[in-house]
Amino acid sequence: MDLSIVIVSWNTRKLLEACLRSVYAETRGLTFEVFVVDNASVDGSPEMVERAFPQVRLIRNAANVGFARASNQALRLSRGRYVLLLNPDTVILDQALVRMVHFMDQHPDIGALGPKILTAEGEVDLRCARRFPSLLSELLELTRLSARFPHNRLFGNYLMSYWDHNDSREVEVLMGACLLVRREAMEQVGLLDENFYMYGEDVDWCYRLRKAGWRVWYDSQDYIIHLGSQSTKLVQEEMGLERFKSRHALFRKHRGSLYAGAYKALMLAITLAKQAAFWAKALMSRDKGQRHRYQDKVRLHGQVLRWIFSP
Repeated sequence: MDLSIVIVSWNTRKLLEACLRSVYAETRGLTFEVFVVDNASVDGSPEMVERAFPQVRLIRNAANVGFARASNQALRLSRGRYVLLLNPDTVILDQALVRMVHFMDQHPDIGALGPKILTAEGEVDLRCARRFPSLLSELLELTRLSARFPHNRLFGNYLMSYWDHNDSREVEVLMGACLLVRREAMEQVGLLDENFYMYGEDVDWCYRLRKAGWRVWYDSQDYIIHLGSQSTKLVQEEMGLERFKSRHALFRKHRGSLYAGAYKALMLAITLAKQAAFWAKALMSRDKGQRHRYQDKVRLHGQVLRWIFSP
């Protein structure tokens, strides 16, 4: 078996169907298996898989157990020489997975490979190849300075936005939306860390692979389309807070408790500043809809503050 493809799905029926059709249309010449782990969808996703793709190995969870835990359910059953994490809101293009497997066969020192990932508009999603996060990168991201000065090597360091992503190279982090991992590398470093409910598990995996001596490689020659965060849009507020929790857990695991504490202090300062700004805008706004939007932002940042002060 060349490849085991693992797709974790939650209420993305139409997107999942398109993803699976692209997998079977664009993965000719490999022996492969496909797992769909459904995290208690209520939109008919598992029924669609059973009806339209009976060859898929479907795992139905009674609750949403998160991305890492659901992925591991399939990874433990997988048989491929390579395993692929693939989001349900992706579309495989031009035999990308076939070429990626062949590339890995030719480069045995590479533990993980990620393709160029395009948005629905055809733009490169810069998160597909980036650096390990830091306190500085978080500050620049949260204050939007990285977005304002993307071509500056300091401000654009985390996403490497000064680089056009048109050449292949070794990188620190690949995106879990389409992440190909060699089985030997996975067996050496272990499965995804289930302490990450959502976000951060791909960063942690890449970090562990590099620490174990494997190369993490960005492949600019092969590409997919990623519509992006289609499941999490349904619970956008909760996922925003989950990102902060995952980043804190990542820093605590790989940089220590003092570094993680400094991250919470940074979050506190930025959140208080944003709260003050949103309160002022809500009070001054004469438009009822706009005022409600600012009040929603105040409420969301209140949840962040409660997490910051939690034990």
